[in-house]
This record gives sequence, C-alpha cells and structure tokens, in this order.
Amino acid sequence: MHRRDFNLAALASLLAAQGLALGTAQAQSLGTLKMMIPANPGGGWDQTGRNLAAAMQSAKVISGAQFENKGGAGGTLGLSQFINNAKGDGSALMMGGMVMVGGIMLSKSTVDLTMVTPIARLTSEYVVIVVPASSPHKNLADLMNAFKANPGSVSWGGGSAGGTDHILVGLAAQAIGADTSKINYVPFKGGGEAIAAIIGGHVTAGVSGLGEFAEQIKGGRMRALAVSSPEPIEGIPSMKEQGVDVVLGNWRGCFGGPEISSAQREALVSAVKAATETPAWKQTLEKFGWTPWFLGGDEYKKFLDEDIKRVGGILDSLGLIKKS
Repeated sequence: MHRRDFNLAALASLLAAQGLALGTAQAQSLGTLKMMIPANPGGGWDQTGRNLAAAMQSAKVISGAQFENKGGAGGTLGLSQFINNAKGDGSALMMGGMVMVGGIMLSKSTVDLTMVTPIARLTSEYVVIVVPASSPHKNLADLMNAFKANPGSVSWGGGSAGGTDHILVGLAAQAIGADTSKINYVPFKGGGEAIAAIIGGHVTAGVSGLGEFAEQIKGGRMRALAVSSPEPIEGIPSMKEQGVDVVLGNWRGCFGGPEISSAQREALVSAVKAATETPAWKQTLEKFGWTPWFLGGDEYKKFLDEDIKRVGGILDSLGLIKKS
C-alpha cells in the first residue's frame, strides 16, 4: 500500500472509531428523564427524586428531567399511574421505598411492586420524633408517659399509613406496653403538610426522616426528642438509650417501568450508579443526613422480596393489616 493510501485508511479508521465512541456515549444518555414522585412536594421521596435527577445530569447520563408529583394512598396512586404510563419506557423512573411496601399492604392495592422493575436501592435514613417548640413534652420520657397512659390522646403526624413513620409509632407502643389498637396516627401526603401541622400544634408529635425536619429543628420551630438509630445523631439522643428499645431505618430506592428490556434496565442501573458517585449526590447525602446504601438490579430485587415479607410481619404483629 502506498503511504498516501495508508494515511487515508488510517484516517478512515480513526474517524470510524470516533463515530463509534460518539454513538456509545449517546447510547449511555437516557435523554430527558421522566421522574414520577408518588408523593406531594416536600417529603423524602420528593427530595430524593429531585436530587437524584440533578446528580444524573451532573454525571451526564441524562440531558434533563421532567417531574410529576402524585401523592396519596402510601404512594399507590402514583404507582398506578406509573404502571399505566411508563410501560416499556427506558427513560422513566419512579421513587419508592419501605413506605410504599407498607402502603400497598394496608390499602389492599390492586397494584404492587411486582408490576414495575427494581432499579436501585439508594439510601437509608433513621427516623426522628419531634414535637412543636411550644410542646409541654420536654423529652421522650414525657411523651411516652402520656402515650402509655392514654394512647389515643397522643396524635402522631407522619407519612402514609403503614409506612416507616407509622411502623415506628407501633414499635414504640409495643416497647413501652401501650395499647397498639388505640394509636392515633394522622397520615399526611407530603412533608410540607406534616411540617405545617406539627409546627401549628395540630398533632402532638411528628415522625419522619431526620432530613425532612432538619431545618425546622435547627431553626428552633421543632424540638427533637429522639432518633431511631442505635446511637445519637447530631446531638439527638437515640430511642434505645432513653429506654425505648426500638431501632429502625427507612430505605428509599427507584424503579423502572413495566416490561422494559434487559438492556433498558441495565442502562438505568448504570445511570443511577454513575449519579451516586458524583460530588453532587455525596453533598445531598451530607445535607439530609442520609446513609448511602446502593444496591442495583437483581440484588435489589432480592432485597425487596425479603423486605416485603419483613414489613408484612411487622404490620401484622401490630394489628394494622385487617383480615378480610
């Protein structure tokens, strides 16, 4: 081959390689992400979904994001809509977690998590018990004494019925010997509603992930009495060290649409994994006090199957699942 022909061939090969590389990069981008958040604005799923999408943009695995909030019934209203709208869509994600597992059981929903595609578990977060700053309950012992003496007189504001917040109240009642059948639990569709009710004194106490109440606690509008971790967090004593033997963490994760292909699933798992490795996501974890707990694909599905059994057992022991 003449030198000129060799150079032309080399150039053609180089251009072909660059084209292939460009095509690969384009294939790795999901384009515009459609994010379903099955809760009203302001809560943990909303915070997680929006920050995950921002981290995905930072990782350049999506070009943008569209968000839809659909709260109610422990996330099952949003789940139902997602199942109907995201079939076979490789650029759609839905937030979910332990709260939805319980919500499905309590509402006897006609849709469940077997109808969507597990993509990745993202975080774990401990739950905090708070009261409004004006509350007469100065510590956990005050609140628990009132709760044990007359369970119905203490109203608890938190997320969806059957979710992590509700389960924590039930476990606390069991731990102190209060009547679990008389628990007065007030579920809210979003964190914003719960915060307003707690600060306004419309409920006795509030229960949620520490990240959701962090600003209110720091601003002095709420008093944190205890956290459901084994050890104190940010100066908040644990329930366990105050004589209430309960430790509970709330996990959150994301799901793809029904009937997506294996290639679409793997692309979503890879995109979410890349997002969790960005500085933007690590800053989010620190800001909200979330523990990174990534698990992708098949391993996440196995965890999910086990957690459904675990949560069902807890709800049954608390008498929250009504026998038909």
